Amino acid sequence: MRDCLLKLTIGALCPFFAMAVGAQETAQQQKVVLSGSIQSDLLVPQEDNEIGTGRYDDKVLANTYAELQLQSRYIDAGARFEYLDHPLPGFESDFAGWGVPHFYVKGHLRNVEVMLGDCYEQFGSGFILRTYEERSLGIDNALRGARVVYKPASGITLKALSGRQRRYWNHNHAWVSGAEVELGVEQWIPRLREADAYLTLSASFVNKNEDDEDIMVDGTHRLNLPRNVNAFDVQARFQQGCWSLLAEYAQKTQDPSYDNGYIYRRGYVAMLSASYSKRGVSALLQAKRSDNMSSRSRRSMAGVSSFVNHLPAFTMEHTYALAALYPYATHPQGEWAYQAELGYTFRRHTLLGGRYGTNVKLNFSHVHAISRNEHDAATRDGYGSAFWRWGSERYYQDLNVQVDKKLSPAFKLHLMYMNQFYNKTAVEGEGGMIHSNIFVAEGKYRISRRVALRAEAQYLTTGEDDGDWAYALCELSLHPHWMLTLSDMYNCGATDTHYYQGLLTFSSGGHRLQAGYVRTRSGYNCSGGVCRWVPASKGVSISYSYNF
Repeated sequence: MRDCLLKLTIGALCPFFAMAVGAQETAQQQKVVLSGSIQSDLLVPQEDNEIGTGRYDDKVLANTYAELQLQSRYIDAGARFEYLDHPLPGFESDFAGWGVPHFYVKGHLRNVEVMLGDCYEQFGSGFILRTYEERSLGIDNALRGARVVYKPASGITLKALSGRQRRYWNHNHAWVSGAEVELGVEQWIPRLREADAYLTLSASFVNKNEDDEDIMVDGTHRLNLPRNVNAFDVQARFQQGCWSLLAEYAQKTQDPSYDNGYIYRRGYVAMLSASYSKRGVSALLQAKRSDNMSSRSRRSMAGVSSFVNHLPAFTMEHTYALAALYPYATHPQGEWAYQAELGYTFRRHTLLGGRYGTNVKLNFSHVHAISRNEHDAATRDGYGSAFWRWGSERYYQDLNVQVDKKLSPAFKLHLMYMNQFYNKTAVEGEGGMIHSNIFVAEGKYRISRRVALRAEAQYLTTGEDDGDWAYALCELSLHPHWMLTLSDMYNCGATDTHYYQGLLTFSSGGHRLQAGYVRTRSGYNCSGGVCRWVPASKGVSISYSYNF
């Protein structure tokens, strides 16, 4: 059956590519651009009882993607082949499979663009619609259907789409349809352009049409579920010189789902963001309140799949291993979130700037529960919530300061201190509040024009969870092709366990090959406030990518 579906899919794609090639042959002075990529990540696993890898049924685990795009003056087309029959650890069972799950053909002429197939789209900040791909999390929630983009005049963009959302190797039955209008107001007001000011207004609407489902309140009562869930979003963005302001509000109708316990309550989200950026100085202030805004194309789903929208986390995404040990995942049922950041560069030849100048950045983020007034469970209305009131629970808090200092023409130093509160119960289900202090020092030394050395030393101290952690990394770069990386993350608080990696990387042109031996801990892998649990693993790791 799978072979038949694969052949049918490839057969359906062939006319699209033929149309695209035919269009090139009939048009004069027209160029055809063919591009693509290959990515394959493999693990030859080994069992390790100390870190709890469990047993493996497969000798090799791999996630492989091959993508091809064809672009021309009037027609574009593309397809992606995926081989995930034996996926890397941490992906849901439905993730496994292989085939061509993503393809499209797109025609564009003057101010109109029409696309058929699988598309990615985002309205506003994504509060009511965001379809995207994030391979590290196993997310690909593209809509298979049609999308039209029309620009009738300067400063006006109209979008409309409809389709069914991908869930691994199938598509959910619900139809997701929407439209957006975006206005570049400065195009019509000369005084704004003269003042170097830009004002963008947008409004969007999304409808989810989903069949009824047998959801029982108890043994005798069945829920009457809405067939249509509607959501709208309005956004205003203003920018002038160094200043930028963004205000956005979104709302959706009653949407009983697994995420909210099948309650009949509307959802809301409001956001305000202001930033300032000038040479040597930057500042950012953000606030967001969300309430019952989880939206999926299948109401009974859990995990990271089937989300129609996206609620970004107002927390800093850390790249250092210990700073990212306890990452925050956006609370889908509601939160107050704040973030503030200030950056300043002390000029050269001053007391704090020294010979080469000094950059300092201070970041603070805080996420708190919203206030809830629980209602009678028998009514299925859920809860009441006053807009400005906080709940009693703190979900996350992060205060960090970073210093970048060039000490010589060949040596750069980066220092960071971080004070973190992580509510493990709110994010993971249990574990209580974890308060930690994290110290990071990173040095980069250019030995010669072709040889560079980078080293990291990190330490996390806490009296909760697994206690203290230490981390060390050394990376030797032999430009332009080779890089050797050695690292060890050591739990010196409770388990006395080492998690080490040794990797050798070769890069040339569009090719990148990395091979090594790894031992990794279990934990959450997060991106943009969306997290997936990844179990511990050990073995030979090989990664290859090619872009052309």
